[in-house]
Amino acid sequence: MDAPKPEEISHPPMDQLQGLEYCIDSNPSWGEAIALGFQHYILALGTAVMIPTFLVPLMGGNDGDKVRVVQTMLFVGGINTLVQTLFGTRLPTVIGGSWAFMVPIISIIHDPSLEKIPDPHVRFLNTMRAIQGALIVASSVQIILGYSQLWAICSRFFSPLGMVPVISLVGFGLLDKGFPVVGRCVEIGIPMFVLFVLFSQYLKHFQTRQLPVLERFAFIISVTVIWAYAHLLTASGAYRHRPELTQRNCRTDRANLISSAPWIKIPYPLQWGAPTFDAGHAFGMMSAVLVSLIESTGAYKAASRLASATPPPAHVLSRGIGWQGIGILLDGMFGTSTGSTVLVENIGLIGSTRVGSRRVIQISSGFMIFFSILGKFGALFASIPFTIFAAAYCILFGLVASVGLSFLQFTNMNSTRNLFITGVSLFLGLSIPEYFREYTSAALHGPAHTNAGWFNDFLNTILLSSPSVALMVAVFLDNTLEYKDSARDRGMPWWAKFRTFKGDARNEEFYTLPFNLNRFFPPS
Repeated sequence: MDAPKPEEISHPPMDQLQGLEYCIDSNPSWGEAIALGFQHYILALGTAVMIPTFLVPLMGGNDGDKVRVVQTMLFVGGINTLVQTLFGTRLPTVIGGSWAFMVPIISIIHDPSLEKIPDPHVRFLNTMRAIQGALIVASSVQIILGYSQLWAICSRFFSPLGMVPVISLVGFGLLDKGFPVVGRCVEIGIPMFVLFVLFSQYLKHFQTRQLPVLERFAFIISVTVIWAYAHLLTASGAYRHRPELTQRNCRTDRANLISSAPWIKIPYPLQWGAPTFDAGHAFGMMSAVLVSLIESTGAYKAASRLASATPPPAHVLSRGIGWQGIGILLDGMFGTSTGSTVLVENIGLIGSTRVGSRRVIQISSGFMIFFSILGKFGALFASIPFTIFAAAYCILFGLVASVGLSFLQFTNMNSTRNLFITGVSLFLGLSIPEYFREYTSAALHGPAHTNAGWFNDFLNTILLSSPSVALMVAVFLDNTLEYKDSARDRGMPWWAKFRTFKGDARNEEFYTLPFNLNRFFPPS
């Protein structure tokens, strides 16, 4: 067969990603689905443990408090994940704790009225109640924008070109959670990275009973091997005389979760006491809720692509944001120490396993709830060193970022206008947050440093978020720069049919509510 001529080589744009074994509404066998669900649960543990490990000591809490916060975050995350897959966007997304809330939460922690409390445990409880109150009030932003369909109206200004930087930076924007953490313990981080790549890519065709077991379970197999290796290093005394930071990141016995965890504990609303409300705290927290909304919008579009679904119609996206607002309200009621967002790493795992089944994610939500109640068993898995998760993030975050870049296929990248918008929004989306991070690290406060604390939190939070900066820059430029004559170059003809529920016949297959609920909530 003759080699194709250069002019005959083309890769036409495709509405749905090809090559998946199971898309959003097809399911593997129950045994395989349960194993995949458990794998998603293990991956979600990284964020569920890292955030409380960082925040609880600052709040004055001890190891027992940290365990309860981890349990609560997993419990509420399991509920939110189940609700989102049933009644929200219905995409296979895991909902968990968000790093976007760190600025307003740390601002609350350093509130003078809380810092002066002498008893650490009392200070922890009062700080938690203040965070709860701020989350409860701020959740109204997503609830209102979602259920009023205001976010659906806003999404009319989005195009494939404008979404490329947003989706890409949902992954690239988390680069500080990748190799910088791996570098703290390279002796387990590098082997984890190598094994994960080896199993998921180079040995993915290895099959057992017609199941590509290494590709499907590359993450859990790699974690098991490296966790055992790390435990062997710990038990042999390899870290006995190493610096404290190295021991904390490498040893498997430094989490203090198993000894502090109760056997059975069911999280419940207001378990830390009645929330307290402060207008300044609430306004600052609203900025984090907006950032969570933007990041989740990009994450939902990435998830739809990796699950081989069509992009979610505007009203479906808005419906998901409304339910996510309910999730943040639950975070405030239960006291998870932070708000909720879509976990980017679990979206990446969908691409790695090539299984986008909704059922798998619903099973993982069951594991999250089950092991959050059985404290000792959950704490065992939660004691996996952070470095192992960070090594996986290097692959999974990059995979999600590449999904964002894949939307360029629907645009004309021979247009200098499109090149300008894409390049500038991507660069500023990385550069501006980096400036804010460096400034904050040197000055111990953000560039916005006025007497109005809520204003500082608002500005510093939004401009620390790469997807938020990219959205503002890309959408503004895309809708003001020669926009009337560039609809085709921006990819709008392809995008238009997915804006409404009835614009494409496949939308009904992917996004119809269960239990025939569309009778009561007819799609627009």
